[in-house]
Amino acid sequence: MTQRDAIFPADRHALYDIHQYSAAIRSGDLLFVSGQVGSREDGSPEPVFEDQVRRAFANLRAVLAAAGADLGDVVDVTTFHTDPEAQIETVLAIRAEEIGDPPYPNWTAVGVTWLAGFDFEIKAIARIPR
Repeated sequence: MTQRDAIFPADRHALYDIHQYSAAIRSGDLLFVSGQVGSREDGSPEPVFEDQVRRAFANLRAVLAAAGADLGDVVDVTTFHTDPEAQIETVLAIRAEEIGDPPYPNWTAVGVTWLAGFDFEIKAIARIPR
């Protein structure tokens, strides 16, 4: 049986403790990153949508870095949006800055009605470099 190792960034935010979940789980050479939102250190959401998306990506980068990975190691992404039609252009612009050049990871975007006070969430699976 492959062991599961919990991964947390050095500056872990309050949501991990409040909702009792791990930032990521390493299983073999795969990293399964929990949904990252645009939360401040105290767990509160960034009020401006663009800032919330940028902070969600920053939180994702921090979790990846804690496992020795970066966005280039990501193979699969799922994003959740409370108002996809109004938000997608902002998300795509920030995604282009963050993800960079091809080959791009798989990507699934899902419209949802509730994200615990947030408007955007991003989860990912990455292969951890050896």
